[in-house]
Amino acid sequence: MEKLVTKHPKQNISGAQAITHLQIKMPESPGVYRMLNFAGEVLYVGKAKNLKNRLAAYTRPKRHSIRIQRMISQTKDIEIVKTDTEVEALLLEADLIKRYQPRYNILLRDDKSFPMILLTSDHGFAQLVKHRGTKRRKGEYFGPFTSVWAVNETINLLQRAFLLRTCSDNIFANRTRPCLLYQIKRCSAPCVGKISKSAYSNLVGEARSFLSGNDHKIQKSFAKRMQEASDAEKFEVAAQYRDRIKALSKIQLQNGVAPKGIKDADIIGAYQVGGKTCIQVFFFRSSRNYGNRAYFPLHNKDCSLDEVIEAFIGQFYAKLLPARQILISHQVVNPSLVKKMLELRAGYNVNFCVPKRGEKSKLTKLAIMNACESLKRRMLENKTQLELFRNLAILLALPKIPERIEIYDNSHISGTRPVGGMVVAGPEGFVKKAYRKFNIRTEMSPGDDYAMIREVLTRRFKRCLKEDPNRETKQWPDLIIIDGGKGQLSMAHSVLRNLNIAEIPLAAIAKGPNRNSANDRILLLDKKPLFLEPNNPVLYLIQRLRDEAHRFAIGAHRTRRKKGIRTSILDRIPGVGPKRKKSLLHHFGSPKAVAEASVKDLEDVDGIDRFFAIRIYDWFHASD
Repeated sequence: MEKLVTKHPKQNISGAQAITHLQIKMPESPGVYRMLNFAGEVLYVGKAKNLKNRLAAYTRPKRHSIRIQRMISQTKDIEIVKTDTEVEALLLEADLIKRYQPRYNILLRDDKSFPMILLTSDHGFAQLVKHRGTKRRKGEYFGPFTSVWAVNETINLLQRAFLLRTCSDNIFANRTRPCLLYQIKRCSAPCVGKISKSAYSNLVGEARSFLSGNDHKIQKSFAKRMQEASDAEKFEVAAQYRDRIKALSKIQLQNGVAPKGIKDADIIGAYQVGGKTCIQVFFFRSSRNYGNRAYFPLHNKDCSLDEVIEAFIGQFYAKLLPARQILISHQVVNPSLVKKMLELRAGYNVNFCVPKRGEKSKLTKLAIMNACESLKRRMLENKTQLELFRNLAILLALPKIPERIEIYDNSHISGTRPVGGMVVAGPEGFVKKAYRKFNIRTEMSPGDDYAMIREVLTRRFKRCLKEDPNRETKQWPDLIIIDGGKGQLSMAHSVLRNLNIAEIPLAAIAKGPNRNSANDRILLLDKKPLFLEPNNPVLYLIQRLRDEAHRFAIGAHRTRRKKGIRTSILDRIPGVGPKRKKSLLHHFGSPKAVAEASVKDLEDVDGIDRFFAIRIYDWFHASD
């Protein structure tokens, strides 16, 4: 790939005039282009089979939609990356859209990874675990599942059926007697030799076969063994096989069975109305239904359904491995190109098509029906949420309905490791990508909430003033809500006044007597507190915003506290890394004992020679 940035020589030229000058320099080859504005922000990412010809189309804005005309008018520079093929350009386009989130592209905002089941292969006794994220560990991955609950429940049932371990390798290596899972017949206890390696491998093979879709074969095998044990009057063994068969049946009932002819497939159905689109995806793996999930891509009202589906597929499969069969409800703009892209991403042949009849067509119609219902619910929720925001604006006398509300809260334990949290909400719900945590840096009295609010808001809005002084982007709030009383509200106002941005509306929510939420009051500057009826929807909205900020701040504080617990005074000693730290703790038992040890005692530790023993001793006794 070759990267090229082109700039117009006249700094104040933009729009079609700038593009006309820039496209002359473009190569006649496949690639990806990025439209940049005066601030260097990416406005749009697109792909092209011929970059020169594609960009020439932007020199005639009137032939495009209003959305693209607006994008053209703001374009100052163009950045391109040449690729060898158009398929590579399509792959790169999807990656860049996910990275930059350009405002004029169709965006898939919900790109969370899916939970999977991992059967490891990097240990003599395989481990059965839940996995999410990059597939870095060696083993076989089964999924994706659409809910964590489904994965946890399936693993619990697989434990009962195949008695595989779920403990970590470290716990496995240090056990001296079986754990509780062995006692309740959910593990075969390979950690203490209760089962041979070959017998355990047989269990692993059966689990792998079951997860690969050979469930009837495994059930027949268990039923045969149960009957043989019963005939031999080994009733306890027969009862164990009976319970294992029940566990397998429950997994089958939970996941459901795929229609005939469907083994590994993704079913994609889309529905569009009122400028909004919902895309529903069903996952079938190993002839089982692993669930479905609804997506609501962000796009302009003039985007057609085929455009939205194609953009969705590119971004959706940027991280997720595609199934061998992908059935879609509507034809995309470039089906052959999308198919090649999916095959390049997967490394195997992908059957990508729009079924016209039969069971497969029924599945896409089912996906469309689910997409329709999900979109109706979403639009109803948004309408209700917008009404709440309108009533909130009336209650607080705001100049307009807020599009971005920022809510702040702090968390600490007796003043230790204080953290500030900011959550963001809009008419469509919480914007979790915009959440921010602030590790408090200022030295202050333990539990000084006022000082924490001062630091958090100062850091937050100094950055806003630096990055967007003209308020051209949507990172500026229309309303700030503080979790606290009059003191916290006054401190927040003081910070905004000192930064010359005191026009941003401010409010605080204070807890009622005995922390009774029914008596919560809304505080405003230079006004009497507002007391709302307990069943008032606006009060419930503000409380929900406050509670989310509280939850986020506590979570951020808990994470910081855990990191602090994992570190010790030994980490500060120069030259003492994880291995020497582990040796010292195993030998002495605690950092305090290490500090009290003599040079001779330190020399007895594995990996610690006399040089390091003296260094460690001197570090602890330097101030004596």
